[in-house]
Amino acid sequence: MSEKRRLLGMTLEELKEVAAEAGLPGYAAKQIADWLYKKKVASISAMTNIASSKRALLEEHFEVGAVPPSEYMKSEDGTIKYLFPAGPGNFVESVFIPTEDRATLCVSSQVGCKMNCLFCMTGKQGFTKNLTANEILNQIQSLPETEQLTNVVFMGMGEPLDNVNELFKVLEILTASYGYGWSPKRITVSTIGVAKGLKRFLDESECHLAVSLHSPYPDERLSLMPIEKAFPARCIIETIKQYDFTHQRRVSFEYIVFKDLNDNLQHAKALICLLNGIPCRVNLIRFHAIPDVSLQSSDIKKMEAFRDALNEAGIVCTIRASRGEDIFAACGMLSTAKKQQIGS
Repeated sequence: MSEKRRLLGMTLEELKEVAAEAGLPGYAAKQIADWLYKKKVASISAMTNIASSKRALLEEHFEVGAVPPSEYMKSEDGTIKYLFPAGPGNFVESVFIPTEDRATLCVSSQVGCKMNCLFCMTGKQGFTKNLTANEILNQIQSLPETEQLTNVVFMGMGEPLDNVNELFKVLEILTASYGYGWSPKRITVSTIGVAKGLKRFLDESECHLAVSLHSPYPDERLSLMPIEKAFPARCIIETIKQYDFTHQRRVSFEYIVFKDLNDNLQHAKALICLLNGIPCRVNLIRFHAIPDVSLQSSDIKKMEAFRDALNEAGIVCTIRASRGEDIFAACGMLSTAKKQQIGS
């Protein structure tokens, strides 16, 4: 018996094909979408404005496909890391981060990652697969706190723009009137700068962009991020300069600060020159140690001096508060531990 196809994660156009396959009228696709994305039902049998005979026919070949998290860890600061199944033996992480005025979910897009950044635990796993739109959206829809969410960031495991087709399906569902109906301003996609995907994202999406930078110097960035060889930061920035970030859409640059590596004022001045002419924000991030990597967190006073230098130069710069350090805060830590547990 063939495996049932999952409706969750399908766009309206894909649901029209499902409706036609089941002998339903065209408008039934919108009804199914309404049940999936607005009412968030768990089963096809709950779609009560579709004839029972047609629901039975749908259930022969399809299922909603919402899967709850298999594990979670809660930090003393309120941050919750969830582990979601993503196919046999595979798991991805999502992190729910509540604050006084917002509730943000950090979502994964791949199992593992091809990019192998020195400071990232996910990269140590190697690459297993791209998540489907179902597996990406499931992290949002099956989150116990889903109704509290104000923002979603694609900043978890994997490189979102290396899985651009499935990413775009999810972005459509999140922002379309038939789906969640969210403003694109509630969504941020983080990337290390995969050129083809970046161009498509800038052309076709109005969501916010975050670029992982981590050094203004090419050789140093290459030592941290092998992708610098294929997609140099300077080329990424030149691409970004061709687009308007002065109104609704925002671009930010993520900068993990490492002790005695990229945390001095010389780096700050070089970063100011590199970002000249871009209305942007720089987020300084304290490094969370991972096994077998000698990099260390920078001193807070150095981070504050770095921040102040950028702010004085007219670049908005903040130090991101560390969250969830007591629950495997670094991306990939929990899923790596789970894979090791299964393999032992």
